[in-house]
Amino acid sequence: MIGRSAAPTPSLRRRAGLGLLAALLVVPLAACGGSQDGGTATSDAEGGAAEGAFPAKISTKFGDVTVEREPRRVVALGWGDAETALALGVQPVGASDWLAFGGDGVGPWAKGKYDKSPKLIGTLEPELEKIAALKPDLILDTKSSGDSERNEMLSKIAPTVSAPSGGDQYKLSWQRQLSMVAKALGRSERGEELKKQTDAHFRETAEAHPEFKGKTITLGAYSGGGYGAYVRGGGRVEFAEALGFRNSPAVQKRAGKGFSIDISREKLNLLDADLTVMTPIGVKPGKIAKDPLYQAVPSVEDGRSVIFEDRSISSAFATNTVLSLPYALKKVTPLFSEALKKGD
Repeated sequence: MIGRSAAPTPSLRRRAGLGLLAALLVVPLAACGGSQDGGTATSDAEGGAAEGAFPAKISTKFGDVTVEREPRRVVALGWGDAETALALGVQPVGASDWLAFGGDGVGPWAKGKYDKSPKLIGTLEPELEKIAALKPDLILDTKSSGDSERNEMLSKIAPTVSAPSGGDQYKLSWQRQLSMVAKALGRSERGEELKKQTDAHFRETAEAHPEFKGKTITLGAYSGGGYGAYVRGGGRVEFAEALGFRNSPAVQKRAGKGFSIDISREKLNLLDADLTVMTPIGVKPGKIAKDPLYQAVPSVEDGRSVIFEDRSISSAFATNTVLSLPYALKKVTPLFSEALKKGD
């Protein structure tokens, strides 16, 4: 089972639904009149929203959401929503810290993006009273569970841009997230510029590493609950494929509705590929490295494996935003290249 810091698992999502329902029963909506906290949504030197950007209409699985005017107090709850807003020059007043970074709730690649730290909000069970007290004029929840009750309660506080159709259970690409957030903030042109820059970065990296092209890769994880591997939909596999890799066919064919699968210890050879990459979640890297069954996986035995020992690298890989991707590319590319050489 892949743990929370990498991706919400089905069991966690079920608990989140129950927890949220309980919260709905006890949190008074009168909190909408609470005191303000956190900073203000400010823009960078490139200026604010584009002229004529509002009203903006954004399509979600719950229908179109209209943002009437440029938001000034943004609360970013979805996975990577805060970083996406920051990349566009907007500083949320409240944000969810999905990977428990602490501080401003973002990784080192986004250090210094805030003038004033945001109020940190719960993740799987967002604290409605705390959100309402911030008096937001826009809530971003694009990369989220897509739960209807969650969306309903958030929408009572402020216009909420939730998951798009097909984006349930955090299955949202960085490109689509960027597009939705940029439109909601009136910065679609800036969003398109960032997309082009990031796409170019991937192309240049892939061209610099022709050894990646056509090679199979397994992107796995290990937590206290056991082993798992990622399939298309969560960003990690798409990252590798953009560099020329192919996701392990043996893993991909087992894909279900989520973006990861569980792998039993008896079937650990499913991790085998031209390159096997592992993320430790809530455990020390040595827990994986010293596992004799993991060491017996052919690619691992041959030295063609990577275990993310630096949490910032695995976090950048997992966050999958327009801010974290350049950092991840810089850090993981040499690791992948070096491991592949061991099999030559």
